[in-house]
Formats: sequence, structure tokens, C-alpha cells
Amino acid sequence: MKKIAVILAGCGNRDGSETHETLSVLLAIDKRGMQYQCFAPESDFEVFNHIKGEASGEKRDLITEASRLCRGNIKPLKEYCVNDFDALVLPGGMGAAQNLSTYAFCGKEMSVNSEVAKAVKETNIAGKPIGALCIAPMILAKVLGDKNPTITLGGDCQAAKDAISLGCNHQICDATEVSIDKENKLLTTPAYMVATRISQIFEGSDNLIQALYTMI
Repeated sequence: MKKIAVILAGCGNRDGSETHETLSVLLAIDKRGMQYQCFAPESDFEVFNHIKGEASGEKRDLITEASRLCRGNIKPLKEYCVNDFDALVLPGGMGAAQNLSTYAFCGKEMSVNSEVAKAVKETNIAGKPIGALCIAPMILAKVLGDKNPTITLGGDCQAAKDAISLGCNHQICDATEVSIDKENKLLTTPAYMVATRISQIFEGSDNLIQALYTMI
């Protein structure tokens, strides 16, 4: 059975992993007879009040919050071993831009969490596929920009311009399309960077996991 590692960044589109994107990815993996294991860094993050639309001032444990999305079946990212998995996937959500990286605060001058960067680099060096949704491709842009990868962040947005400045080729895609970089084995889809309906998220995620399954 093929095994897919999934890196989460909390729970919620404004301060963690986007729930629709994450669950659609896990479903797409499972329906193809593959197995998934979720991981997350061990750190604190500031909680966003999704009803009020503002930061709450409260801090929570990232891996504990991420565990809500996978019924507690999660491991610290430091335990990720590339030899145990056939591919790696990063769902989107603002957690990817502010918990797994500093893109939300620093733009193209961003940094990436050391454990996340290590997992991405090791997976790429091992020649195994990496999938990323929504804003998460910015992590690939920062970590793998020297390989001149092709990714998508949807349309001609600021994130796309930042990715290009980091060495990427940017492919314009709609919500359900997948950009496939065969040379670097990267698969990306815009998801809520351009999507307006939850059905588009499920279709785009399913298309990404199908492409990843084929590449494996």
C-alpha cells in the first residue's frame, strides 16, 4: 500500500490548514487505496476568531489543533522519515503562510520552518512527488526555487509574482486544474486562491491526488 505524508499547520483557513482542502485531500488519498499519515510541527500559534474576523490574542499548540482534522492520528513533523513514504502533500490555508512559513508577514523575504524545509528537501532529493494546494506552493517556491520549478498559485496575483522572483515558473490555472512539473515531481493546484465553491476544492484536490498517484 502506498503511503502519503500530509503536513498540517493547525485547523482553520485563517490560522491553520484549510479544512475543506485538507479533508478533500485525505478523502482522495483514501479512495485510491492509499494510506495517509498526518504530521505537524510542535509550536504555538496565535488563534484567529473566524466569526469576528480578527486575531483572538489566544495562543494554542499547533499539532494539537491540527489533530482535529485527522481524528488525533498525527505525529510530530520531526519524526517524518522520507524512506517510509511515497509522496508528500501540503494543504493550503493561512497556516501554511504564517505557521509553516513567514510568507504572510515577510512576502518574498520569507523563511520556512526548518522541519518543513527539511521534509520538502529530502522528499525532492529522493525523487518522490510533492503536492501543494492554495498558498502552500509558496513553501515549494522558497525551498526549491533554485531548481527553477513550475507551480501555480492561480492567476496573476502578488503571490505568483513573488514565486517568480524566487526562481519559479508560474502557470496560470483555474480552481480545479493541476500544474504538473514532471522534472521536479511537483503538483500544485490553486484551490481557494481562486475557487468560489467547495465543490471546486474537492474536484481540484481529487485531480491533484490522481496526478500524484499516477506519478508514484
